[in-house]
Amino acid sequence: LLVRPWRAEDAEDLYAAARDPRVGPAAGWPPHRSVAESAEVIRTIFSAPETYAVVLRETGRVVGCIGLLFAESSHFPIEASETEVGYWLGVPWWGRGLIPEALAELIRHAFEELGLTALWGSCFVGNNASRRVMEKCGFRYVRTDSELSGCADGSHHAGDILLLTRDAWLQARRVV
Repeated sequence: LLVRPWRAEDAEDLYAAARDPRVGPAAGWPPHRSVAESAEVIRTIFSAPETYAVVLRETGRVVGCIGLLFAESSHFPIEASETEVGYWLGVPWWGRGLIPEALAELIRHAFEELGLTALWGSCFVGNNASRRVMEKCGFRYVRTDSELSGCADGSHHAGDILLLTRDAWLQARRVV
């Protein structure tokens, strides 16, 4: 697995994964309707700092996205030294452990290189696969919010909020 910045030439791979109606709506955005729309998303949304393409190393194919949402773009209020993680993966690659692998690297980067103190995660209530990804990586349940804000499709959903502090991450690394 490789995690790297998005490139304009990733638009076709993005469209192939993001057009599936099982992907975007589970994360609060509508399925992509064209390669041109996917190219626009890369230019305007995936160009944000700390937003990465998840790429299969052996093929070079983009299969998902992972990134950090800072205070101004988080789905709920967080401190300046904290961030929210976000991710999604194309359906053909579900259940292969790719996002936990990518998230583990993003966590390391956030704590070791960016010096953040806490990482938050959220998923719609009932999105058990997304919640399990966070829990595998050490996040712990904090609360359920009745309405997460900032969904790209304008919808509002109840969401489970999870947290991983830098101290808890460091402690878990010492135990292993």
